[in-house]
Amino acid sequence: MSGRRALVVLFVLTLPLISPRLRGADEIEYFSYLRSFVLDGDLDFENEYRYFYERDPQGLASFKATFLDRREALTGRPINFAPLGTALLWSPPYLLVHGGLLAAHGLGADVAADGFSAPYAVSVSVASALYAFVGLLLIHDGLRRWAGTPEPAATWTVATLWLGTPLLYYVSVAPGFSHACSLFAVSLLLWLWLNGREGGVANWALLGAAGGLAGLVREQDVLFLAAPGLDLLWRTRARRDWTGGAARAAAMGVTALLVFVPQLWAYRAINGTYGPSRLVARKMTYTSPHFFEVLLDPGHGLFVWCPLLLLATAGLWLAWKQRSTDGAPATRGPLLLLATCLLLQVWINGSLESWSQAGAFGSRRFISATPVFAWGLAALVTRVLGRIRPALVAAGLALGVWWNVSLMVQFGLRLMDRQRLEWPRVAVNQVTEVPANLGRTLWLYATDRERLVRESR
Repeated sequence: MSGRRALVVLFVLTLPLISPRLRGADEIEYFSYLRSFVLDGDLDFENEYRYFYERDPQGLASFKATFLDRREALTGRPINFAPLGTALLWSPPYLLVHGGLLAAHGLGADVAADGFSAPYAVSVSVASALYAFVGLLLIHDGLRRWAGTPEPAATWTVATLWLGTPLLYYVSVAPGFSHACSLFAVSLLLWLWLNGREGGVANWALLGAAGGLAGLVREQDVLFLAAPGLDLLWRTRARRDWTGGAARAAAMGVTALLVFVPQLWAYRAINGTYGPSRLVARKMTYTSPHFFEVLLDPGHGLFVWCPLLLLATAGLWLAWKQRSTDGAPATRGPLLLLATCLLLQVWINGSLESWSQAGAFGSRRFISATPVFAWGLAALVTRVLGRIRPALVAAGLALGVWWNVSLMVQFGLRLMDRQRLEWPRVAVNQVTEVPANLGRTLWLYATDRERLVRESR
C-alpha cells in the first residue's frame, strides 16, 4: 500500500472519533461568525452567545462573564476575540447543510434550519477534520518532494505527528477550534512556497493569497510568510534581479492584504477600529518575556506536554548537518527558513499574557507549526531507519502516540489538573489510572459521549 493510501485509510478509521459538539468559548466564537452572518446578516453575536449559554449555564458561567456581560467600548457589541478565517473555511459545508434543511423544511419535514441544530455542528466538525487531513497530505507530499524523505519514513512521520501530538485532540475531540483549519492554511502556504519558488508573479500572488488566508484563520500564522519573504529577498539579491524581485514581493504583499481585508472590516464592525480588540492587544508584550517558558516550563511547556516534538526539533538540526555533508545545499535554505518560522511562533506565543494556555489540551498554538516539525522528525526517522530495525523504530513512534493518547484520557476524565502538568502525578497516572479507565472511556466515547462529559465534570 502506498503511503498516501495508508493515510487515507487512517483518516477513514479516525472519522468516528469526531465529536461534533461546540462547548468551549473559542469554538462558540468561531461558529458565531458563521451563524450570525448567514442567518442574521450581521456580526452581532448576542443571540448566538445566549443560545449556547442557556443550554449549559453551569459549564459556560465564565463564558457569560467574559462574552455576554461585557461589551466592546466603541460599539457596544459582544466581544469576539477570534478571527473569521475558520468560519470562512467552514462556510461551504455549512451553507450546503443550511440549503438542504431549508429544502427539507419546505417539503414538510420537521427539521430546524436555525443555524444551530446538530447537522450544522456536524458539518463544521467534519470540515475541520477534512481540512486537517488535506494539510497532512500536503506535508507528506512536501517531505517526499523537497525534504528527500523516502518511504516509509514520510508516512510514519505524518501519521505520528497526527496521532502523537495535540493535533489529534483538536481534530477529533474538539474540532470546533481553529487549529485543524490553521494546519491546513499553513501547510498550503508552505507547499505553495516550495512548489513555486522559481515561479513568476502569478505564483507569488497565489502564495500571498495563501498567507492572507493563514492570517484570517489565526493572526499569528501570517508570520509563516517570513519563509517565502526572506527566500525571495535572498534569491533576488543573489541574482540581482531587483525588478523581478520587487514585482514578486508586491504581488505577494498585495494579495495577502486583499485576502485579509474582510478581517479588517470585521474588526471595524465588532470593535470599532480596524484592528483586534483592545482587550487582546493589551495582553501582548513584544519582548516575549515567556520565550523559554513556552517550550520548557514543567507545567505548560511545549516539549514537556509532547516530548515527541523535542525530538522533531532536534531532527531539524540533524537535517541541517546532513545537508551540509551530502552535497544537497538546495534544501539548506528552506530548512533554515522553516526553523526561522518556528522561532517566530515561539516568540509570538511567548509574548502573550496567556502564554501558558492553561485549561487547554497541550500547546495548541503550535499545531500550525506541524509542517516544520515534520521536516525534523522525518530526518530523524530516516536516519534511525538506516541503523535500527523498522519494527523498533515503529515501536518508538508508537510510544509517542501512546503518551499523547494517554494524556487525552487523563485530560478528558479530569485525572489530571487541566491548568498544568503536575509531576510525578501525571507520569504515574499514565501507567496506573489510564489503563484502568481506558476500556470504559472508549466505550462511553463510542456510545454515550454526553454521559462521559457529565461524569468528567
